[in-house]
Amino acid sequence: MGPPKQDHFYMSAYGGDDEAEEHLVLSAHTDSTQHSYLNSPIVEDDSVSVHQSQPRRPAHQLSLRRTEQERRDAARASGLYGEPLQEYEYDDSYYDQGSFTSLSKPYGRRERADDDEYGIMEKLDDSHRDREYVSQPSRGPSMYQRMRLMNDGDDENDTALKRASTLLKRQLSKRRSGAPDGALRRSLLANGGSPESYGEGNIPMQELTSDHNLNSMPSDAGLMDPGTPDTTVPFGADGSGSFRTVHIGNRESNARYKYKHNKVSTAKYNFLTFLPKFLFEQFSKYANVFFLFTGCIQQIDGVTPTSRWTTIVPLGVVLAATAVKELAEDLKRHKSDKEMNKSNARVLTGTTFEERSWRDLVVGDIVRVENREAIPADLVLLSSSEPEGMCYIETSNLDGETNLKVKQALPETAEMLKPADLASLHGHLKTEMPNDSLYTFEGTMVSEGGKLGFKEMPLGPTQVLLRGAILRNTDWIYAVVIFTGHETKLMRNATAAPIKRTSVEKTTNRQIIFLFIILLTLAVLSAVGSQVLTSRNRDELAYLMLPDGEGAKAFVKNILTFIILYNNLIPISLIVTMEVVKFQQAQLINADMDMYDESSDTPALARTSSLVEELGQVEYIFSDKTGTLTCNIMEFRQCSIGGIMYSDIVEAGKRARMVNGAVVGQYDFTQLREHMRDSERKAQLHEFFQLLATCHTVIPEQQADAPNGIEYQASSPDEGALVKGATLIDYVFHTRRPRSITVSIMGVDQEFEVLNINEFNSTRKRMSAVLRCPDGSIKLYCKGADTVILERIDEARGAPVATTLRHLEEYATEGLRTLCIAMRDISADEYRTWSAMHTKASTTLTNRQQELDRVAELIERDMVLLGATAIEDKLQDGVPQTIYTLAQAGIKIWVLTGDRQETAINIGYSCKLIQEDFSLIICNESTHWETKEFLQKKLDAIREGRGSNIDLESLALIIDGRSLDFALEKDVEMLFLELATLCRAVICCRVSPLQKALVVKLVKRRRKAILLAIGDGANDVSMIQAAHVGVGISGQEGLQAARSADFAIAQFRYLRKLLLVHGAWSYHRLSKMILFSFYKNIALYITQFWFAIFNMFSGQTIYESWSITFYTVFFTVMPPFAIGVFDQFLNARSLDRYPEMYKMGQTGVFFNVRSFWGWAINAFYHSLILFFLGTAMLYDDSERDGLVDGQWVYGVIIYTAVLTTVLLKAALITNMWTKWTVLAIPGSLVLWFIFLPVYSLVAPKFRTSTEYEGILGHTYTNPRFWLSVVLLPVLCLMRDYGYKFLKRMYFTKPYHIVQEIQKFNIPDYRPRMERFKKAVHKARLLQRLRRTRGFAFSQTEGGQEKVIRAYDTTMQKPSGF
Repeated sequence: MGPPKQDHFYMSAYGGDDEAEEHLVLSAHTDSTQHSYLNSPIVEDDSVSVHQSQPRRPAHQLSLRRTEQERRDAARASGLYGEPLQEYEYDDSYYDQGSFTSLSKPYGRRERADDDEYGIMEKLDDSHRDREYVSQPSRGPSMYQRMRLMNDGDDENDTALKRASTLLKRQLSKRRSGAPDGALRRSLLANGGSPESYGEGNIPMQELTSDHNLNSMPSDAGLMDPGTPDTTVPFGADGSGSFRTVHIGNRESNARYKYKHNKVSTAKYNFLTFLPKFLFEQFSKYANVFFLFTGCIQQIDGVTPTSRWTTIVPLGVVLAATAVKELAEDLKRHKSDKEMNKSNARVLTGTTFEERSWRDLVVGDIVRVENREAIPADLVLLSSSEPEGMCYIETSNLDGETNLKVKQALPETAEMLKPADLASLHGHLKTEMPNDSLYTFEGTMVSEGGKLGFKEMPLGPTQVLLRGAILRNTDWIYAVVIFTGHETKLMRNATAAPIKRTSVEKTTNRQIIFLFIILLTLAVLSAVGSQVLTSRNRDELAYLMLPDGEGAKAFVKNILTFIILYNNLIPISLIVTMEVVKFQQAQLINADMDMYDESSDTPALARTSSLVEELGQVEYIFSDKTGTLTCNIMEFRQCSIGGIMYSDIVEAGKRARMVNGAVVGQYDFTQLREHMRDSERKAQLHEFFQLLATCHTVIPEQQADAPNGIEYQASSPDEGALVKGATLIDYVFHTRRPRSITVSIMGVDQEFEVLNINEFNSTRKRMSAVLRCPDGSIKLYCKGADTVILERIDEARGAPVATTLRHLEEYATEGLRTLCIAMRDISADEYRTWSAMHTKASTTLTNRQQELDRVAELIERDMVLLGATAIEDKLQDGVPQTIYTLAQAGIKIWVLTGDRQETAINIGYSCKLIQEDFSLIICNESTHWETKEFLQKKLDAIREGRGSNIDLESLALIIDGRSLDFALEKDVEMLFLELATLCRAVICCRVSPLQKALVVKLVKRRRKAILLAIGDGANDVSMIQAAHVGVGISGQEGLQAARSADFAIAQFRYLRKLLLVHGAWSYHRLSKMILFSFYKNIALYITQFWFAIFNMFSGQTIYESWSITFYTVFFTVMPPFAIGVFDQFLNARSLDRYPEMYKMGQTGVFFNVRSFWGWAINAFYHSLILFFLGTAMLYDDSERDGLVDGQWVYGVIIYTAVLTTVLLKAALITNMWTKWTVLAIPGSLVLWFIFLPVYSLVAPKFRTSTEYEGILGHTYTNPRFWLSVVLLPVLCLMRDYGYKFLKRMYFTKPYHIVQEIQKFNIPDYRPRMERFKKAVHKARLLQRLRRTRGFAFSQTEGGQEKVIRAYDTTMQKPSGF
């Protein structure tokens, strides 16, 4: 429950601070009898009058009688809000197109059915309340939360109020313009007077004089008052004004504003930013910072015990290799951007159109776009090939909706059909500043002479075409460019390509810090030891000539020396090894033929290799619906007519047959045509398909390449599918005129007069048409949801309702979208009476839509049920199986779609995202407080019921975009997130691209989980980039999502193998490779510390310096590559068959802090054995000739033992041996035994290394050398082998069992369980359908009758030239 409502009327400019807000007194010189709302008490607080200027008081000081809920309940009870209640629908038509500014809509207030004066004032009152109490701690109103104060159909009082509200908003807009306080007050005092004469909170608005008479004010007035000079800041691109000016077709005038170009880049780097961004990214890895530091101190004379280049050179090689990889990946993005920017557009130059690339478009250009072409920038529509300047666009690339949207040019410009007409257009546009709202637009077209004369015309969303939309079923359009490039609304919804770092990298980074602390500790201890031993034995060390008085300096130098000595405790090769391994894993993804789509010739593509291991740890998937789960294709599949089922394809076991005198099964469409010719059901079949061919708002277009030579323009894909379905039975709709349509029925043209259309809306869930048939009879044809059609059926007519319901349930179990079909004969007298009522309702100025719905109810009754239709919203292949398998893998899937709620829920059932036994939590709240209360209530119920009757695995949350906007507010987001994460599935409907990204960012910020976002349209780009891993689908909505994603696949089903197989492999391989890399370096370099104990911490190294470098670069580099690229702990078939194995990646079984330090401690243990046992074995180092082996022989023996141990450890952890594994592990040991004699002979001659001179005879011929190489590794690895045995035998993990099943090919019992589950699935589905049968009808609400009345397809369309 929100704060109590403030029961007085005051209004302040949105966005102003509290101190600067003043009360505005609304006074008007109007007829008190005509405008009674200005003289009547508006509020219930007796102490406050709308006519009195009152000082502002805090809300808690107001005298209140009722809380918000009490007032709302009272209003409902008294009928104040009208019946039924109608909620705001946030579409384009609800915005004030007559002025530039709009007041913010109160947070989800319900609007009563009639807009009388009380309702308008109450909304204005509430708008301030909501700003004060709601928007303060939150983001403020969203793109959907606009308040409309104007409707086309208002009575005289409403019209006057409308104009008063317009003036009010004008005055408020001046306050918003950013003027200083003094100027602000002066701008409000149009009649003169000093600001000092008014108290704080008592600043009156401009008096409405004769110059500003309400009745004389044009409804489409702009920002400034008529006849008043424009004293506000000039519009422009410099940001000084709230709007900007676009000169039509005048590049020179627009050039001074320096608008952005139309070139778009989705790349990560450019020429200037590559070096700083790359270096920042690389040195955010602590290992690189450490090695850079080490390389620098190695250059200090007298500090390094090794060569000064042993660190800086490998680091340079690592950075160079990484830079080449990053450049190669980013060049792919640049190439994709270049292809898009080079797309052709037609620009008006003089009186002709010239071809230019998209990147060369500038603001103000007049362009021509033709059918099926993409919109190159944000445009204002001027004219088109269609009547009255209308055009159709597909916005699935923007908002995910597949139904076509109708846009319409201004009537004044709609007649400009030739280039010469456009060239004569002189004037400019005043538009809003670039923003990310896809559904709003405010502007004005100002004509400065020419054909249109001097006038101003309002612009709204109806005239705007956004970049990313596709022109459909319209030959051509002319439009003027208003926003370009990254200022377009599509790109404003996108975000810059982020720098993504994986959780494995972050964990590694943290452990490197701890290792560095250990290294620093060892260096300090060694330096302290050096100081102590040197000071104690200074007399015995006189031959060293140690300087006096440099204790502190020597101590610091010793620390640096030991840092260099131990620096390879952190493997310098790790970073480059990780990059190369990831690159190879990405190549394996690219080369996987199981993820190659043959139909589109599209392979899987890893656009970046940096995130491959994240694919194995995903816990949440955020998916688009349209084009990702579905194919954007609607097909008429089945129908039920008179209790008989017909289908396009009939399985052998379902063919129709007679059983006990009744038809059981299905006929195919071929048999249907036979029944149409000679059957007792002929009349009913004819009526059914005649309804499909006539009851719609589809526009036919002659297209040579289309079936039957006709392409249908349909605002609803369902309607288009039904009309196409009728053509299969030779009922071909081919001509539409403003008052009639022509249908070819069995080859014979018949004309039907369209008398009336009762349009579809979400409340009615049906549409109907009243037609005069060729025989003169009048019929009502109706189609809609079964729940609304069946209750209007005349059961006395003997319709097979029960049979049809059974068929509907069967269709729904197959995931088909169903509609019921009904008709009624109407007498001429009844129609005459009803038509008069309809005409009156259609011309009323108040509650027009409600009146039309009420009149439609009067005629949509006592209908005859003809049957039902079943349309397939075709899912992509394998979607249900993929979602079900991913759910088994412990992945939660959220669907974020711009589509309608009913459609999204039906698809959720079809694709197995929602199971039949799920309980749906549906949130469709209208206000901030109602949303918060709803979420809190549901969350409390779940908490109370946990452990008893509530199964968290059977909950699904459904929330619409309006409620989601409130749910993302700071004080509600945690409630929403907690409830959503408790549910098995979440569907967010009617959401914008920005909301998609906000949802992903919320989960990313509040949950320690890996998120994956997948989509195929430009509206999914921001969501894809916000997630840890982005996957784009190369689908019908274009390639922008695929270009901006980290991975691209052709179909959703490939996500299954991408995650469960490649993801699991990559995570396991990389985890093992990283752990092994640290292990091998710790095992070698800790022996340096043990040796320092014996040499008085002098800083002397036990190993030759280049051997240390080659250890990392040559001798132990291949095993990590072999493990990282080719190792498989399970094969692909087992990982797909047992998706539960994927959970090990989610829980971090293979790579975590515990495992990291387990490997580190094991390396310390091995170094102890190798050094101290090796030293003991070599203690007596004299040989038969009386000579001693010396330090370097001793170092080579320990070095060889360490290398052998490390390589045997690699062999022990390898699960799958390939030829590359053999080459890497035994091959590395062989390489060392070949390298040692060659290097010991060659290096001394070139004076590269003199330490190994003459060493060969003291190693390979020494028995203790071979004894150490064999015995020490065995002693080290006995513990490792024993631990592995115990873990597999007594502490078995699930993957150990699957490994046994895989090795011995043990049969699985699960196929029988699957059949049982399918039977249970069908039973539960039928139970759900009997409770609530679904329906989907994705049609644009309202305005369709106006569209069809404008079309005459018999007339030739203009060519535009």
